[in-house]
Amino acid sequence: MRKKALAFLSAALLAASGLAACSSGGSGSDANTITYWASNQAPSLQKDKEILTPRLAAFTKQTGIKVNLEVIAWDHLLDRITTATTSGDGPDVVNIGNTWSASLQATGAFVDFDSATFKKVGGKEKFLATSLSSTGAAGKAPTSVPLYGLSYGLFYNKKKFADAGIANPPTSWTEFVADAKKLTNPAKGEYGVSFAGASYTENVHFAYILGQQYGSDYFDASGKATFATPQNVKGVKRYLDWLGADKISIPSSAEHGQGQDAVADFTSGKAAMIMQQTGTTASIAAGGMKESDYGVVPLPIENPLPPGGRKITSFVAGINISAFKEKNTEAALKFINYMTSPAVQVDLNKQFGSLPVVGAATSDPAFQTPTKKVFVDVLRNSSKTMPMVVNESQFETTVGAALKDLVAQQATGKIASEADVKAALTAAQQKLTSGG
Repeated sequence: MRKKALAFLSAALLAASGLAACSSGGSGSDANTITYWASNQAPSLQKDKEILTPRLAAFTKQTGIKVNLEVIAWDHLLDRITTATTSGDGPDVVNIGNTWSASLQATGAFVDFDSATFKKVGGKEKFLATSLSSTGAAGKAPTSVPLYGLSYGLFYNKKKFADAGIANPPTSWTEFVADAKKLTNPAKGEYGVSFAGASYTENVHFAYILGQQYGSDYFDASGKATFATPQNVKGVKRYLDWLGADKISIPSSAEHGQGQDAVADFTSGKAAMIMQQTGTTASIAAGGMKESDYGVVPLPIENPLPPGGRKITSFVAGINISAFKEKNTEAALKFINYMTSPAVQVDLNKQFGSLPVVGAATSDPAFQTPTKKVFVDVLRNSSKTMPMVVNESQFETTVGAALKDLVAQQATGKIASEADVKAALTAAQQKLTSGG
């Protein structure tokens, strides 16, 4: 948890009652120039620039509007955005994690996508309904629209499975653990799985997905936090045991701060399985592993499902795009319309390995491969929207940080009990409710 980020976001939320961002930053009074903060979607920031630059040049050629591009790593993006919401020194257009939508919507710093504004970016009906579900709190005009679609899947190394005599990838967590044990040989430096246990975002994603499988939510219908339910505790315990009690994960998972670290373990043969989002296919290719060398299936699920359990294997993941208020709004909306046009959607999602969020682009052959179809099916049929509540981003940082500490303890041999998990989730909820 970055205290700085929370402090800025808390200030921004307090300002939601009426104070919008000032307009001293961005591209100022130059109506033919906008500044765009892009998120890191490629294996490196430089690769993002290489992919985006030709597309931005084409936009400039079409409209005469110049785009100043900055690609920002995920570890810093929320800090930069929340700072911009209070300082006014922000860009014209910015990518956001779609799970932050309601939190950033509450700051009042972004352009509302009411019916008139939606028309300027091609209309609401242009976007997939699933992706639109993660654009803000219910009953309020969204302040972002979908840009890239993502969902989780389990990647497995076909040769390692064959060598271990495993005929099929696991469909339940019991099978997953049993298979991973067959694939783990510490003496050879080989393990069943690798994950990013030092990443607060990865941690909270699995806490949410597993909590759903056990039949619990992290917020009730009124938006009140309910972190430490018995079901959520069991879900987190399942996650921690990969490194703790089950000993099927590479020990360095506790130090992996981003998914790319786990991908490196997978492509180098140190780990036989990883659980990552759609865009990982581009990183795996960059790591030298051919698509024919691995398979992708939905994440395992508890079998049988506990009472109240849900067949959820992902959240509705993705990247949204927003325009700051009191900037070059008209130019910003033209740019958002361009970035969500079918041709650009096909091109950028092919290169980033993600999924289109507009209906007219989904039928492109690039998204009809067996691997892509798995992710599309998961996104449509077994994904659930993360809580669209004002303090969602604080939920991510508090719970994600709590799990990061627990994962680190597993690496030292201190196996977490359910009581330990309950205490950590209770403390995380107290931090959220106190604004700490």
